[in-house]
Amino acid sequence: MKLIVITTPTFFVEEDKIITALFEEGLDILHLRKPETAAMYSERLLTLIPDKYHKRIVTHEHFYLKEEFNLMGIHLNARNPHEPHDYDGHVSCSCHSIEEVKSKKHIYDYVFMSPIYDSISKVNYYSTFTPEELREGQREKAIDSKVVALGGISADNLLEIKDFGFGGAAILGDVWNKFDVCSDHDYLGLIKHFKELKKLAD
Repeated sequence: MKLIVITTPTFFVEEDKIITALFEEGLDILHLRKPETAAMYSERLLTLIPDKYHKRIVTHEHFYLKEEFNLMGIHLNARNPHEPHDYDGHVSCSCHSIEEVKSKKHIYDYVFMSPIYDSISKVNYYSTFTPEELREGQREKAIDSKVVALGGISADNLLEIKDFGFGGAAILGDVWNKFDVCSDHDYLGLIKHFKELKKLAD
């Protein structure tokens, strides 16, 4: 099962080093999600990440970055719902119901389905799916290798996500909560936790 990490919405000093270390430890895909931030900050972050990893990065904003930095692709959501005119390349998108997944997963390279569990990083963002609905989605082949689970994913439920038949898991809070910008002297705890997640996903 693919493991995807989504960036925190804000930038911080050690970010490029942590992202590079995650790729070195086998991160499949990074989603660069920085809502309402100037493009120059994303450009700066990308210049600090080795070029060889750019083809495993998908951007949620400033879609021109895809060509400029030879990124993997772009991600569509409520903020940025349309791909640029004449765009040709990898596209993923966010979905919030099984019906939406069914209608969109054949159009895009993969889709995010959320929130599967109560969010770790977003306040008052609660699960909208019961285990029974997820099993039903699996039975009708709505949930398959092109569907990535998002929302509250952690080491505690990653095996369940695999069992539901998802092709991947996108993680945000469970990874970044392991690093405190203000008090941690290094990010070894975060990397150690990611390695555990990677083992569970494999």
